[in-house]
Amino acid sequence: MAGQLENNSLQLGTMPVFLTSIATILGAILFLRFGYSVANISLLGTIALVVIAHMVTVPTALAVSEIATNQKVEGGGLYHIISRSFGLNIGAAIGIALYLSQAISVSFYVVAFTEAFMPYINQWAEMLGYRILYTQAISIPTVLIISGLMLYKGADIGIKLLYLVIVLLSASLFMFFMGTTGYKADFNHLTDHISNSDDFFQVFAICFPAFTGIAAGIGLSGDLKDPKVAIPRGTIIATLVGGIIYIAVAYKLFLSASPEDLGTDMMIMEKIAIWGPIIPIGLAASTLSSALGSVIIAPRTLQAIGNDHIFPSESLNRWLSQGTKKGNEPINGSLVTSVLALLFVAIGSVDFVAEIITMFFMVTYGAICLISFLEHFAADPSYRPTFRSRWYISLLGAVLSVWLMFKINTVYAVASLSIMLMIYFSVTYFSPQKTQMAKVFQGVIFQLSRRLQVFLQKADTGEDSDHWRPSVVCVTSHSFERFAAFDMLRWISHKYGFGTFIHLIEGYLSRKTNQEAKGALSRLIKMAESSHSNVYLDTLISPSATSAIAQVIQLPGISGKDNNMLMFEFSRSETEDLGQIVENYSIIRSVNWDTVILGSTEKGFGYHNQMHIWITPTDFDNANLMILLGYIILGHPEWSDCEISINAIVRQNQLNEQKNYLLDLTTSGRLPISAKNINLIVQEDDRKFKDIVCEKSGEADLIILGFRSEAIKRKGHEVFEGYDGLGNILFVNAVSEKEISML
Repeated sequence: MAGQLENNSLQLGTMPVFLTSIATILGAILFLRFGYSVANISLLGTIALVVIAHMVTVPTALAVSEIATNQKVEGGGLYHIISRSFGLNIGAAIGIALYLSQAISVSFYVVAFTEAFMPYINQWAEMLGYRILYTQAISIPTVLIISGLMLYKGADIGIKLLYLVIVLLSASLFMFFMGTTGYKADFNHLTDHISNSDDFFQVFAICFPAFTGIAAGIGLSGDLKDPKVAIPRGTIIATLVGGIIYIAVAYKLFLSASPEDLGTDMMIMEKIAIWGPIIPIGLAASTLSSALGSVIIAPRTLQAIGNDHIFPSESLNRWLSQGTKKGNEPINGSLVTSVLALLFVAIGSVDFVAEIITMFFMVTYGAICLISFLEHFAADPSYRPTFRSRWYISLLGAVLSVWLMFKINTVYAVASLSIMLMIYFSVTYFSPQKTQMAKVFQGVIFQLSRRLQVFLQKADTGEDSDHWRPSVVCVTSHSFERFAAFDMLRWISHKYGFGTFIHLIEGYLSRKTNQEAKGALSRLIKMAESSHSNVYLDTLISPSATSAIAQVIQLPGISGKDNNMLMFEFSRSETEDLGQIVENYSIIRSVNWDTVILGSTEKGFGYHNQMHIWITPTDFDNANLMILLGYIILGHPEWSDCEISINAIVRQNQLNEQKNYLLDLTTSGRLPISAKNINLIVQEDDRKFKDIVCEKSGEADLIILGFRSEAIKRKGHEVFEGYDGLGNILFVNAVSEKEISML
């Protein structure tokens, strides 16, 4: 669809980009408000204004040039660049704001155009005794005329008029610089300004639209023969030339008139020029051409937005994306733009409209610079622009744009950002398919993750038992039949740990099993999204459970820290999986990992209300890990209403000692376990441990038990049997005692 936006009938080159940009830069602000700037913030302040403005526009021009030489820039100009870099949902929020600024710019330039007639309107008022409402008499017909030209002739008429405009602009500036007055400037008063002057940022907000001409040139992207060449050359040259001219004009104004005259006479340039009437002519020509330029690019931005199906109504999208048969001119977008222009023309205030435009352009320029910065940081091999900016220049432009927004007008800044957030959430809500993460963000996250992993690996000096946290790997071939293992892993990794869930496909690597693995991973990702888990998912093709375990325990930690725990799951109604676990347990012990084995039943985890932890005299190393895991699971919202009970089997002569130990353990470790939930049971020779557990924990939703490696060697799978009637049981084996007090 995007290809429909290309207009191959014009095939424009670098010169139209330069002319469109420079004609917009040297426009209304230059003729009407630069004397006001020198009067209110002095010559040095005005030069500082130009420099700061170019600290935003130059990085933006460089960033645009960089991005344009790496990707095909189709119709839509800046919107196309942003949406293809940030994704359609973020691109829509910024793109609609960009369109509004372009459409409002039409009224800005038209109102400024009418001010060229102010001297004559005043003369007519004196002659007739009646003052004409020039916004009605001149502005509205002007909007209708240029809109009609665009609808009838398209962009071609605007490009042809540019050459005439540049001639008139050049003549105006030449005669202005050649003019003289009787005023003698005092170079000792470079910072002089009028009393009760406007502050710097208020002046900046009014004058900044003068430096937004690069957007006009880029807006022709769909009509360019080679955007990768035309956009960098045209925008950079126009930006630099415009900056030099503005500083020169400020200096000439300082030399030619007092701050008081500059502040009270908007058309002071007319009195300075060697032939005064050329200034209103140049103003009219530049503002009219800028209005034409805005009428050219704004509908194309709206057409591109509609073509991407951004709006919730498909009929509206089709209507906006519709173009003429000849040249694909955005006829419906032009109609919408004309209506908006008429609405803001009725306001009639150059300064008010200028502040609104400044906000939206600041957001757009900041986004462009941010894209360039992120692309540098992402280090994407496919990002190979033939022109390169510098990451710190792009970062400067992005940060400065946001900072200036809030310095200029905090209310407007918050309102602008709020509008874009509303658009973003609306697009995300109505078009969920547009929420995919843009490649630039994926690249940044990849690089950040890579660097963090390397940092963590270098910083790791070995296991620190005082700051232990679980990094668990679970491997199972029953991912879609039994969900207990996945649930347990997402609970453990929700807040305090890190989990890797691996679906095992038994067999040899082949085209068939590889496709099966990809399909399984897609299902796992959907399952994870629905449960809002923080688990990393993967698949593994291996000929046997033994080889799979051997491979898994050699995997590097995805988090940057080494894995330290392996989780298995088996159904207590079957024995095959449990047999494999027991047979391969010696492999697990070879790497000194903690091990948890989840015995699941059809009862599941119940209502997540009760968790029983059982400790025996032989669980010295396991006890702390069992309690820690209980606390970690409790951190998940699904277990927020759970009550933990610690049940300890102790010898009669150790009753008080063990009670004090457990109370001190829970208190110093700040664990949410009260004294009433610590139950001490005296060991009896004639009662089996499993019978006591079955009696006391019949209603528990999760039971945590310890086991010893020596017991598996002697009894095998019998260690995990004999708990009939109970819910899910998590069997825990720790290779060393964990510290709880530092949790």
